[in-house]
Amino acid sequence: LSVQHGAQLAVDEINAAGGVNGRQLELNFQDSQGDPESAVSAYGKLMDWGMDVSLGCVMSGETASVVAAAKEDDVLLLTPSGSSDSCLSGNDKAFRICFYDSYQGTAAANYLSEKNLATEVGVLYQSDSDYSTGLYSSFVAECADLGINIVETQTFTASTSTDFSTQVNALASSGVKVVFIPIYAEEASTFLTQAKGKFAEDVYFFGADGLDGILGKVSQDVTIADNVLMMTPFAADSADPKVQAFVKAYEEAYGATPDQFAADAYDAVYTVKAAVEAANGSTSGTDLAAVMTSLTVEGVTGTMTWNADGNTNKAAS
Repeated sequence: LSVQHGAQLAVDEINAAGGVNGRQLELNFQDSQGDPESAVSAYGKLMDWGMDVSLGCVMSGETASVVAAAKEDDVLLLTPSGSSDSCLSGNDKAFRICFYDSYQGTAAANYLSEKNLATEVGVLYQSDSDYSTGLYSSFVAECADLGINIVETQTFTASTSTDFSTQVNALASSGVKVVFIPIYAEEASTFLTQAKGKFAEDVYFFGADGLDGILGKVSQDVTIADNVLMMTPFAADSADPKVQAFVKAYEEAYGATPDQFAADAYDAVYTVKAAVEAANGSTSGTDLAAVMTSLTVEGVTGTMTWNADGNTNKAAS
């Protein structure tokens, strides 16, 4: 819903300002159900509807299936949040707005080293999530290079994400000062709620962009999120005028504070606008992909450029 709302807000703003090359945008969303096969079916419905440009999918696994299904179609795919390294593979018209997983995992390890936060860390990751395992793998590899010792690793799956007592006890008793949690806010809120009071007060929990929205998940007691750090391209409390205008408009439209999923989707639609304008009004996927590497887009998630492999270049906070 965050992705849908962020994209719709951008569409409404662009249309109110005259559209793109004199044409109005129309947004159509189909439910992928978080499933790769259902995502391909949803993509097919959108193609039958007449889709010119695809925002792909939200999750990496379903994004990969749609990227493969769309390989022969003349459609630009621009996923706001499909972040696994491989989910764009095999389709030279596929790009992303978000960070890719190995970038975040590597950057997280570098941050720990640069800030001298810890030389020994614990890890909790979701073993059946492309996002979580991708971040975990790159984090571990970079820690090895930096001399950071991972002394305790705990895992969980989607079916075991309601009881973290074993993982909490193992990580708390390990004595680490940082626990790396490359997971989403929903699961993190459960873990952190069960972990409250079990760790020393100087222990940090450190995650990536998937943690965005954590405060909304623990609104009953926001101290549950004390000592939580996250890497993100977007912060709703940024003083940047573009960000504040976006946050104000989003809150007025949806009665909620936007997270990075909404922000990336908002930037995705404005990137589509920039690409169509750079391609002289063409909506051909081939034409749009050809101009992507020449674009610089000043978005609410930062200044973005793109590589030929589909990855964006922008800074993390």
